[in-house]
Amino acid sequence: MARITGIGGIFFKSSNDRTALVTWYQKHLGMQLESFGGAILKWQDDKADDKGLTVWHIAEKESEWFSPSNSSFMINYRVDNLGEMIAQLRADGVEIIGGPESHENGKFAWIMDPEGNKVELWEPMIWDEKNKTT
Repeated sequence: MARITGIGGIFFKSSNDRTALVTWYQKHLGMQLESFGGAILKWQDDKADDKGLTVWHIAEKESEWFSPSNSSFMINYRVDNLGEMIAQLRADGVEIIGGPESHENGKFAWIMDPEGNKVELWEPMIWDEKNKTT
């Protein structure tokens, strides 16, 4: 049986100024644009044991998970150093609306992009001999 093997892309429509939104993602989250106008995210340099897996999930209709955004989606971006990313975002005046929080699979924080979409930032747990058995 054929099956899905990964996320091939994330696509969403700008509700205002596409150029301003693209610039915001470049400046604050380090998106490097290709000549076609989008970014290609590669996980091969990820230090986590999972080597860059992507989670897929459908939330219940009543879910408040994406709040305070009114969008029906939220994108989780893997980051290599959440503490550094948060410091950069704060220095640029981007509000951290949640986190940082530590969980069994890593650290998380949440921000809103300029068009009101909630963005989840995740630094995956790097498993070593000490925490592999916990």
